[in-house]
Amino acid sequence: MELELANVKYEEDGPLAIVTLNRPRYRNAQSWGLLDDLDAAMDHAVAEKDVKVIIVRGAGDHFSSGHDLGTPEQEEERKSRGMEGPHQEHYESFRHYNYDITHKWRNLKKPTIAMVHGYCIYGGWMIASAMDLIFAAEDAQFLAGLVEYFTVPWDVGARQAKELLFESRFIDANEAKELGLVNRVYPRERLEEETLNYARRVAEQSSYFLRMAKLAVNKTQDIQGFSNAVEAGFHDYMQVSRPRVTGRERSLAESEGRAIRRLGGVDLAVRGARKERPGL
Repeated sequence: MELELANVKYEEDGPLAIVTLNRPRYRNAQSWGLLDDLDAAMDHAVAEKDVKVIIVRGAGDHFSSGHDLGTPEQEEERKSRGMEGPHQEHYESFRHYNYDITHKWRNLKKPTIAMVHGYCIYGGWMIASAMDLIFAAEDAQFLAGLVEYFTVPWDVGARQAKELLFESRFIDANEAKELGLVNRVYPRERLEEETLNYARRVAEQSSYFLRMAKLAVNKTQDIQGFSNAVEAGFHDYMQVSRPRVTGRERSLAESEGRAIRRLGGVDLAVRGARKERPGL
């Protein structure tokens, strides 16, 4: 069944729901509008009885460049809602978009797969990590950060998480697979075919089995402290987010009459990647 959304494309292919982040002009930066549409698409896929597996991907050259830091659409939305903060409404909105719905997607009743290519930065990592599986193209570039939905220690292990956070560097798909974040890596031209083939094999299982298998694994993580730790990480982020948003980068940008393009850690990672690959 088709679903009309402004920032996300929703399709069904037999037992598969394919949800595409659809802001390629902005490398699928996550505006509130995109996140609202993604949440609506996920809810719709769960409600559709014939859908067995949900796949999330990005339109254009990248999965997602992360949070929307100032596109015209996002700035208009921010002003219309009066969300300049800090106040309770700001907190509730910030929590909704950056923790609650992401954790909700982690616990959806159906199997989910992130199909990642190109950049998967900060908020992109958040969406991908909330899915049950991650299949990546060889060109995928992942950037971990101290983000709102902070799963990085669970995704790659504690010491590796510290290494990546301290340095702010991209990891490619193969390193991400070695660290345990990614399940499978394919050439870009084969990623969609291989992901859909796998999803169709999963769809041959009974819905009841898939539901119970996912619950069993998620409950095991929760017994180990996953959900409590991730929520605590959200409040750690809140402690550092204001300086990151209103510090030197924002002051300089405002004095020059321009929007911030990247957070400091992302800028550091991009500069490091360009030193290694000058043509990037």
